[in-house]
Parts: sequence; structure tokens; C-alpha cells
Amino acid sequence: MNSGAVLTIDFAALAANYRRIRAQVAPAAVAGVVKADGYGLGAIEVARTLMREGCEHLFVALVGEASALIPALDGPASVYVLNGLLPGQEDECLAAGAIPVLNSLDQAQRWAATAARANRRLPAVVQVDTGMARMGMETWEIDAFLADPTFAERLDLRLVMSHLACGDMPQNPSNAQQYARMSALAERFAGVPVALDNSAGSFLPRGHFAMVRAGIAVYGGAPNDAPNPMAPVVALTIPIAQLRTIPAGAGVGYGLTFHTERETRIATIPMGYADGWPRCLGNTGSVFIAGTRVPIVGRVSMDSITLDVTDIAPEHLYPGAPVEILGPHQSIDDVARDAGTISYEILTQLSRRYHRIHLGLPEASTSGASAATTRSPSA
Repeated sequence: MNSGAVLTIDFAALAANYRRIRAQVAPAAVAGVVKADGYGLGAIEVARTLMREGCEHLFVALVGEASALIPALDGPASVYVLNGLLPGQEDECLAAGAIPVLNSLDQAQRWAATAARANRRLPAVVQVDTGMARMGMETWEIDAFLADPTFAERLDLRLVMSHLACGDMPQNPSNAQQYARMSALAERFAGVPVALDNSAGSFLPRGHFAMVRAGIAVYGGAPNDAPNPMAPVVALTIPIAQLRTIPAGAGVGYGLTFHTERETRIATIPMGYADGWPRCLGNTGSVFIAGTRVPIVGRVSMDSITLDVTDIAPEHLYPGAPVEILGPHQSIDDVARDAGTISYEILTQLSRRYHRIHLGLPEASTSGASAATTRSPSA
């Protein structure tokens, strides 16, 4: 399945990004968001890296993610399930030792019933809706939760949290509105630590409650629309598979959506939308060869992409020559901009067909499930 593509993941850079956010929000604690297999880079490797930096709190999205992650950790950490519990998942969550984020009164009731069966108080987080209308208890549910002494008896409430809708837009008034609502709700949950900010919220010029949840910024993505202060974590290269010269007026790719205006040198690389590269980048996106931008021409196919390399010096064009997909000249945010999406989507779609090289990851911490090579940062 190896297409010759090499995805390099720099865990030393990931650790540095975590430290950058920790300094930004001190004295708040910084939790690591490792859902979706660590944004596609390996949840176990990411979690172990963050824990070596002192991270004690990890967030996943699903109970199954927690069940897979917790036994692989090097030491103790609190692992929270952001999506909470679907009916019937309570026993799996209990067995895994995960902490559910209770997003509704129904979830709270089911987790409290599980605590009664287990004959002990169980840890939990309550998420409240402060204006995003996605996950979280509504006002009437919060009222009911706080009025029922059963929950206090059966649940060990570790955190009350919410989520910013527009944290990546610092001037959006909803940020201040949600902060005010969270502050008011915090008074009702007396003594319970509070978390509101994500990566973007971590860079808002105000306090950050007791905890922030760092996601995309840890992985090198821009936390907002300002110049990105984070270190890049991923690089992706792939070799040229084939070269050809076609005349002016020739069509390229499915649907012949690109036609040459001159005699054109075309390079084909063996990757496509099956590898997570957005199909919409056809005739829009680019790659780099020897530091020079090269446009994608024609449609992105399932397993191949065609490039106009006419202006590239011949010494850089041969079967096996490296093409930079992600790297010093093109970040995940650059690709996301061209694709009309966000860097999260680019990262989480990166293919398992890519050969993976881990930099800055001790050999003992390499997951056996990942077909990767571990090298020191100086490799």
C-alpha cells in the first residue's frame, strides 16, 4: 500500500506547542485534545508526548476512543469523553475508567444510575450551553441538575465546561457574551473548576478559568486569523511517478477540466482523494518542487494528481523526485485555505497509506499499531 509518500510527524514541535499554550494561559491547566486518533497523527503517541510535558488531562470524543487509549498510557491521566454517553455505553465507560462529559440531563441521570449500581460516586463533567447550541445542558436542565440532591450524592463533579463558537474570531462579540454566561454559571457550580477556552480561546486577552482544552494549535494549526505562532508538526512528501510533455490545447485528467495554453510538462504523483487530499483542489491547489510553487492541473483523482511542472528546472524532474505536499513552503492552513475548509479537516484526513516517520518520540513510546519509523530530532 506504500505509495512512496512520507508523512513526518515532529513530536518535539508538538511538545513545544503545548508549552507555548501553557505559558500563554498560566496559571490555568492545559488539557490535550486527542480525539480522532490525535487529529490523525496517533492518539497514543500524542498523549504520551503531552504527558511527558506534564499534561494530566486528555479529551477524546467517543467512549471507544477512551477504551483504546487509557490502557496504552504511560501513567495516570484523566481521560474525558466529550460526546458523553449514548444509551448503553455507561458500563463501557465505567470499565475503561473514563470520565464522561454529561451534555444533557438524560446523560446525567443514566450516569447517576450507574453510580448507584456500582455503589460509589463516579467522576463526571457537566457541559453547559453558553450560546453555541450544540452540546451542553440548557438552562432548564442546569436548574434541574442543581436542584436534585441525587446528583451531588452520586457524582463527583470534576469540571463544568462549555465551548466557544467564535474563538477563532477575536473581535466577535459572542466571545465576551459566552465568557460572561460562563462566569455567571460558575457561581452556581460553587467550588467546581471551570473550562471554556479551546485553542483559539487560549489566545484571547483575558483570564482562562481553571483549564483550557488545546487542540489544533498543539498540532501546529493557526489558532485564529492572526499570523500563526505555532511550530509546524507535519510534513508530507511524495515522489513523482511519471512525466510527460503534451502539446498546447491538450486536456488533462477526468473531464478534461484543464487545457494547456502552451507545450506543457506534466508530472503525475501517486496520491489523491483516497489519501485524504481534497478533490476540490483540482485546478486550485498547489505543491512545491525545489521550493517553487507548482499548480495542480486537472481533477484530483482517487490515487493520482497531475501537476504543471513546465517552469521547473529539468534537474528536479525525474521519476522518484521529491514533491513537497506539506512542509516549509505550504502549511496545513495554506492547503485548507485553497480547499475552502479548515486545517482540522486536512489533518484528520491524512492517509494511513503514507509511511510515517516520528521525530522526537522515544522508541519505547512508539505504538505497535502504527507502521512508523522513530527517529531522533536530529535525524
